[in-house]
Amino acid sequence: MTQHSRTASPQAHALGRLFLIPSPLWETADCLQMTPETLDIARQLRFFVVEEAKTARRILKVMGHPGPLSELHFSLLNEHTAASELEQCLLPALQGHDLGLLSEAGCPAVADPGAPLVRLAHQKGVPVCPLIGPSSILLGLMASGLEGQRFCFHGYLPIEPAARQHQLQLLEKRSRQARETQIFIETPYRNQGLLRTLLDTLAPSTWLCVAQNLSAPHQWIHTTSIREWIRNPPTLAARTPAIFLFLAG
Repeated sequence: MTQHSRTASPQAHALGRLFLIPSPLWETADCLQMTPETLDIARQLRFFVVEEAKTARRILKVMGHPGPLSELHFSLLNEHTAASELEQCLLPALQGHDLGLLSEAGCPAVADPGAPLVRLAHQKGVPVCPLIGPSSILLGLMASGLEGQRFCFHGYLPIEPAARQHQLQLLEKRSRQARETQIFIETPYRNQGLLRTLLDTLAPSTWLCVAQNLSAPHQWIHTTSIREWIRNPPTLAARTPAIFLFLAG
């Protein structure tokens, strides 16, 4: 039994706790990506904040939540949630119940809409408890072989071609000056287009890593120079999440 589970009863707290619960990075994953402590805590909770209830129920089923899943309480928090609705999402914790912020994939509040809820929890005095789980950003950085002491995650780059190319030129200049790895993601169906822009924009000596299906049995991770990428450009899976990292040569 973990320390958290021994003290999970909300009666001992004026406020509940906000647990930040990571989830597997790929849809058919099992709970082997999760630590026993994370699974133990997730299985005890009855109140959750999620992006989409259907997905959350599927993830909790994989985690072995005893349910009944239909009786769990879900508040929705996504890119459309107004700031005025955040306190309602946090209400179970304010009333003394432990609450889970469950990510759709990876770690909550990292490239995820949960960060404002975590900030509100701090403002309201609700204890915040991050749990261990997979992060595509860190897994990609670990596997890239690029600079791991200095790095920056930028989320999504601009969609408009000229703005995207300009942003990449600025990031490459920053990478060269600070020796800093630049990290970003893309909507899966745009992966190939982004790769093409990277090959057209970055210097031949810049190192690029592309990682798809991280932590899955069929994961694909490749790091080489832009010069070598151009010589043998791959076709990226159009329906598979990818993370892109580069370091100016």
